[in-house]
Amino acid sequence: MEQPLNLSGLDLRAEIDRLRRERNAVVLAHYYQKPELQDLADFVGDSLDLSRKAAETDADVIAFCGVRFMAETAKILSPNKTVVLPDMDAGCSLEDSCPPEQFAAFRAAHPDHIALTYINCSAEVKGLSDIIVTSSSAETILAKLPADQKIIFGPDRNLGGYLARKTGRDLLLWPGVCIVHEAFSETELLKLRAQHPTAPIAAHPECPAVILDHADYVGSTRGILDYAKAMSGDTLIVATEPHIIHQMEKALPGKHFIGAPGADGNCNCNICPYMALNTMEKLYVALRDLKPQIEIEEGLRLRAKKSLDAMLSMASSSVGQGDLGPARVTGD
Repeated sequence: MEQPLNLSGLDLRAEIDRLRRERNAVVLAHYYQKPELQDLADFVGDSLDLSRKAAETDADVIAFCGVRFMAETAKILSPNKTVVLPDMDAGCSLEDSCPPEQFAAFRAAHPDHIALTYINCSAEVKGLSDIIVTSSSAETILAKLPADQKIIFGPDRNLGGYLARKTGRDLLLWPGVCIVHEAFSETELLKLRAQHPTAPIAAHPECPAVILDHADYVGSTRGILDYAKAMSGDTLIVATEPHIIHQMEKALPGKHFIGAPGADGNCNCNICPYMALNTMEKLYVALRDLKPQIEIEEGLRLRAKKSLDAMLSMASSSVGQGDLGPARVTGD
């Protein structure tokens, strides 16, 4: 029987640094990771940024501190790299909401539609899609498609609904949601705004419309970070997974950032349980043992790569990387 892992007394940061040098490894981390993982990563970013880094890196090993679909994307784009994920159970509620066989049947029932699919999905669903998008590239890519092109958008109905409202496009939406962004409470958000009446609200488009309707800015995680840097005020209410606030506080120590609350009035209820599975200990073991590794069958990888290549090509000319921009014009 396998013995439990004992890492007591080990300087994990030093050991991770040693292993990444020996392995010629790069550590990529999403903004939703724990602060200690963000701080040791070679690069921290949103899904589009991380996809580009995965495609461009000359490292032999990619250690992906994020969730499984992100690590799969790295392997799809860099098949000759060893890609490890600290915890293979780090999944995604959006991915879970869109089983490949159901998505294939949905596509078959609408043969005149193309599938514009959010990156938060499995490799199998990417292989069934025409173009992958991220929250920071979706609007730019959508604008490049013919106005009369019929489009399936999945798996996030909130992001799809926001795009439909903002652009006027008629999108056929898959009914998936992110459990983190669904947890925000409009009632508690309005209470918070009443306490901070001059503070703008920045929200991720995975939030429901009742939250986005109160936002002064809607955009990707990196877009929200850029908005925080550009805003004139000193307080910002942030409606996305609260670990993004770590990057804001590092970049803007003189400003105050408040996580939008859930129904209990606490922003900590909106921590992603999947992202939280990754730890320093698990990252160390992944680099030490080079497992768990991401493996993707070559035929599936090539099918999925087509839709990712379409995204990277169509998003490359986006202004400001395609951030969705102000939700409405304000008096500020």
